[in-house]
Amino acid sequence: MTLNAKEIVISDNTAAADAIVDLSHRVWDTPEIAFEEYETAEMTSRILADAGFEVETEITDLPTAWSATYGSGELNVTICAELDALPDIGHACGHNVIAAAGVGAGLALQRVADDLGITVRVLGTPAEEQGGGKILMLERGAFDGTHMAMMVHPSPNEGDRFPTLAISQCDFHFHGRTAHASVTPHLGVNAADAITIAQVAIGLLRQHLDPEDQVHGIVTKGGEAANIVPGNASARYFYRSVDLEALSRLEPRVRACFEAGAAATGATLEVESLGPPYSEFTHDLDLVDKYRKNAESLGRSFDPTPRKGAGSTDMANVSLLMPTIHPMLGLDSGSAVNHQPEFAAYCRTPVADEAAVQGALAMALTAVDAATDEGTRERLLRHDTSYSDIPKYPWSF
Repeated sequence: MTLNAKEIVISDNTAAADAIVDLSHRVWDTPEIAFEEYETAEMTSRILADAGFEVETEITDLPTAWSATYGSGELNVTICAELDALPDIGHACGHNVIAAAGVGAGLALQRVADDLGITVRVLGTPAEEQGGGKILMLERGAFDGTHMAMMVHPSPNEGDRFPTLAISQCDFHFHGRTAHASVTPHLGVNAADAITIAQVAIGLLRQHLDPEDQVHGIVTKGGEAANIVPGNASARYFYRSVDLEALSRLEPRVRACFEAGAAATGATLEVESLGPPYSEFTHDLDLVDKYRKNAESLGRSFDPTPRKGAGSTDMANVSLLMPTIHPMLGLDSGSAVNHQPEFAAYCRTPVADEAAVQGALAMALTAVDAATDEGTRERLLRHDTSYSDIPKYPWSF
């Protein structure tokens, strides 16, 4: 049964390869930022609707989130297709490959779903780069019923797991008072000076942070004109730590730096959260092992060198509540790394095209293994899947 199902999955993946690559290219050509992925949502969900999936759009009160379902088996396999691009530099994190691979995995599993006793669910998930789309969808019930969740992500090197940090993302707005910078500067309250003080404080704080902690940001508004004392100024800062507990200790220290800027200048401080905090990742090692073996059977080679550095993802919050994997698809991009224009260019190359097709297939084959391995299937089915009924999420602080 397993071999036959895998043969069908491989055949259907081969048949869909051109469509997967075409979708990846079209998404790459239409980069849309968080919560604005209207064309991307339409083109990705349309393929599955045309293939016979039951598609719901604008789910969980998010206009670009969608769900596509096929089959009625008791084991629910959810595959995430990220949609958003980065401002100005487009798909420099390869979400075009992620979206295409997610759709492709759904197509590959369609014909075997009933025989395997699975329900295939593909979720179009907006705002991973900023805003926590998956977390909002999780809280609003989109993942309810899921027994295992997965996605793949482009990277310079292949990896069966994604090293992550918990992250909080905030805008800090200082409100002062404008004045003529030469005639009456003494009547002004300089909001830009408040940011300067906050940044100096953060620079001094860094010496005393835990080794894994990260704080980084930009000034998004520095004032109105050189001859006007800035009455309003804003900065966007992200801060990360190993897990939510450590993040909850780091957060007040970072905020204190901005409060110092307000106290020193007389400006008022407004803190605007850009979404819920992203958590640390809990990898399901059984599913990781199954994915890795399937990917290696396709000729994908995993980098034995431990990856340096870590990013953050809202898929991590999903992993705290259900068995989840998030492997990395190596693009052999050398010094070009995620969030660079050079990496965006790599995400529309033949290497990235192959990664999208093989990533889709590796996920589909992993779902077959999970459905047919008696121990894994029983373990997954024992999992409580009413995630939106949980009264308090582990990442709330």
